Amino acid sequence: MHSLYILYSKKLDRYYTGETNDIKERLKKHNDHSYKNAFTAAASDWEVKLVQEIENKEKAVYLEKFIKRMKSKVFIQKVIAQPNILEELLKNFQ
Repeated sequence: MHSLYILYSKKLDRYYTGETNDIKERLKKHNDHSYKNAFTAAASDWEVKLVQEIENKEKAVYLEKFIKRMKSKVFIQKVIAQPNILEELLKNFQ
């Protein structure tokens, strides 16, 4: 099982979307700046806003890339409020 996750930094007032098979470890790495050149290195206050279990990595990556392509804070907030949107998006997964 894989997870799609959305993090939020109050300091930056920004969201970050990713995928993992271990959300606790991934959150720790983001907040500890384990990813030196990553966008998340700009803050240490990342908190989980959404974790959605996805049946495999390929589908989780598909959703992650779709959300990132939208480049929309409003869309991310809509996904957080209505996670069933992700199920609708997966209907287009090939």
